[in-house]
Amino acid sequence: MSDISELDLQNLRHLIGGFDTTHCKMQEYAKEAEDPKVKQFFEKGARSAMENKQQLMKFLQ
Repeated sequence: MSDISELDLQNLRHLIGGFDTTHCKMQEYAKEAEDPKVKQFFEKGARSAMENKQQLMKFLQ
């Protein structure tokens, strides 16, 4: 891991947690959606949030 400041680590932790929360909520919304387009919208949002979370976590490796 490169030299990441404490502030950067705190910001990463905050963003990763936010994307994780968003992913969980979007999945739940997709599960409850009846309209196929709405369901697809939330599924896409959940995938995007997970991808963003995974990209940010690469900074911690």
